[in-house]
Formats: sequence, structure tokens, C-alpha cells
Amino acid sequence: MPDSNTVLPLSGIRVVEFSHMVMGPTCGMILGDLGADVIKVEPVTGDKTRALPGAAAGFFRTFNRNKKSLAVDLNSPDGLAAIHRLVDTADVVLENFRPGLMAKYGLDYASLAARNPRIINLSLKGFLPGPYEKRTALDEVVQMMAGLAYMTGPTGRPLRAGSSVNDIMGGMFGVIGVLAALRTREATGHGQDIQSGLYETCVLLSAQHMQQFAVTGEAPPPFPERIAAFSIYDTFEVKDGEQIFLGAVSDVQWRTFCTAFGFDDLLADPRLDGNTKRCLARDWMLPEIRRRLAAYSKAEIAELFERNGLPYAPINRPEELFDDPHLIESGGLATITTETGGETRVPLLPLTLDGRRLGPRMALPPVGAQSATLLAELGYSRADIDRLLAAGVIADPAAETEAERLAS
Repeated sequence: MPDSNTVLPLSGIRVVEFSHMVMGPTCGMILGDLGADVIKVEPVTGDKTRALPGAAAGFFRTFNRNKKSLAVDLNSPDGLAAIHRLVDTADVVLENFRPGLMAKYGLDYASLAARNPRIINLSLKGFLPGPYEKRTALDEVVQMMAGLAYMTGPTGRPLRAGSSVNDIMGGMFGVIGVLAALRTREATGHGQDIQSGLYETCVLLSAQHMQQFAVTGEAPPPFPERIAAFSIYDTFEVKDGEQIFLGAVSDVQWRTFCTAFGFDDLLADPRLDGNTKRCLARDWMLPEIRRRLAAYSKAEIAELFERNGLPYAPINRPEELFDDPHLIESGGLATITTETGGETRVPLLPLTLDGRRLGPRMALPPVGAQSATLLAELGYSRADIDRLLAAGVIADPAAETEAERLAS
């Protein structure tokens, strides 16, 4: 009987990924981490995401592990024929390109299903079908449209979240759709067409604020100006200008907080008896607590909160997470060989299966690293592969043509 500690959940499932940027690659990465055989189809010059600068410089390395690379010219009849042969071996095809592009190449769901009724097609789009479906969407675009940017920044200064939250979550919902479709296929023998929408993902993130309005009848203010639901739930500047986030969100935690710091007078003050009263007293209570905590260092406060089981957090920068003791000791960071042959550490999926983290199984692929191998698996002869390499229809940095082998 297979061992659940060695067999990954999606072992034996082949995924052909046509994607770039974040949403599609996130979906493919998760499926790959779960054990699927993920083949990333790229132009012969490579996915442009590989070379993006600035804030996007880490996209490729973050979202493209556990994948093989097939670099092919889809505008070449020979290249397109190879891709059609490849998708005939697939369980899942996923893409996040503009509407109509896959149909141009005969790779839309209708065309795929006509060849293979068991195929599952996932399209990761800016918008689900409706009035907006042909618009171009980006994470920042939908954050503005769906109210998330409004809720994040102060009034008059909408501010996007500091990560590609919708792209990543949209990819996650794509995975959920694929898993559901695989389960349905077990029962029916048929695949299906799935779409995951970037805008709709962000609307779900804003749903709690929509319902806040529905419940209260009052428009929710942006988070920097929100009416606090808890008496202590804020960032505090302490000794030497350091910052720390602190929370005391219940009556029990309030008593623990006051006792830990010796604030017996605050604990006995009837104006602070109960969370509701403390929230109403925040205008004078918080400045007083800030004054008192300013005498403590961040480390001293953290130690007291840790010892007493109170919620707190250092204000970390992303680069500091490479040295986070919890991530290191729990196995939450794993070393991966990069596409250039170096090494970096990447965060793993935030879950365990029977106590096991799902880590990298292969190096990040250079452009076309498995092109020749994959075509050979599809039945192409060595001569055919050499011809395609020589014509620039496929790219594979490790493959030698027969002429090159003979010359050496």
C-alpha cells in the first residue's frame, strides 16, 4: 500500500501551464507542490516575468518552483503541433492570458474537450463573465475597484496592499477549482471548464466591509480611521524609537496586560471596566499607555507578552524573514537552486500533510530546460528534435544537436 508520507496527493496528474506574472504561476506552483507534473510552456525567448525589474524582480523565483520548462514558438506550425500533442497527454491545462488568445491556437476549452473529454481547463482571468470581462486587470486595478485600496489607506489616499494579494488568492481559488473538477471527473469521467476571477477575489476580501455596512447602515471608514473593536490593538513606539504591535482584545487579556506591567490603577479604574468602555476611552487611555510603555524596550515588552500569552508582533521587513527563527526551525523556508545555478530560500505552502511540509523537488528551470526531453517523451525522434532546435522552434540550453555532438 502506498505510503502517505512518500506519495504526493497529485502524483500522476499532468498540468500544462500557459502563464506569466503571478496569478497563473501561483496556481501552477501549488499544483506542483502537491505533486502534479507541471509543464510551463514559454516562448523560446523565455517568460518575460523572468527579467522584470524592481518590485517584480522576485516574481519568477517565488511562483515557479516544481515545474518543467518547455520553450516553444507557438506561431510556428511545428511548434503548435508539438503543443497539441503535449496537451493531449494532460489532465489539466491552465492559462492566464487575455481573452481569445488560447482560441487563436486551438487551445481553448471547446477545442481541448473535442480532443479529450476528460480535460480540465482553468482560465485565470481579470473578471469572470459579465460586463467587465474584456477589461485588462491588474492586482492594483481590482484593489481600487473592489474597495480594498479604499479600506487600506486613509480617506482620500487609496493604498494598495503591499503584496500581490489578489493574484495569489486568485491562483489559490484556481487550485480549489481544479481539485473539485478532478473529484468530479472521478465520478463522471468528464472534465470541465473553470474560471477564477481577479476582481471577484478582491470583492470577497471586501465582503466583511460590505456586510458591516449592511448590518450597521453606516459606510465603513478606512482602516486607519476605523472605530476600534478592541481597546488595545495598535502599534506602539517604545524605548529608543522601536515599534511593536500589541493587542489586548478581551477582558481576560486586559487584566493580564495590566497585571504584567503593574498597571493596577488602570485595572481598578471603573471607566475601563469592560471592552466597550475601554474602546470609548481610547482617546485618553491610549496616550497614557503609550507614555508608560515608552520606558520599556521592544525586547522587554515582547518577553512580557510572550510569557503571559498576549498577542504581539515585531514590525518586520520582508528581508528580515530570512532569519526568522520560527520559519527556520519549523522548516518553513526551503533552499532551492535558481534558474542561474545559485541558491535561494523560499517560503513553502502554509500547510502540513501528516506533519510534512511540501518542498521543492527540482531546481527552477532555465528557459526550455526540459524541451528536448519532453518532446522525446511525446514520440519525437532525435532528428526531429534537432531540426526544431536548429530552426529555433524550440529552445533547450542543455540540448546538443547531432551535428554539434559529431563536431565535438
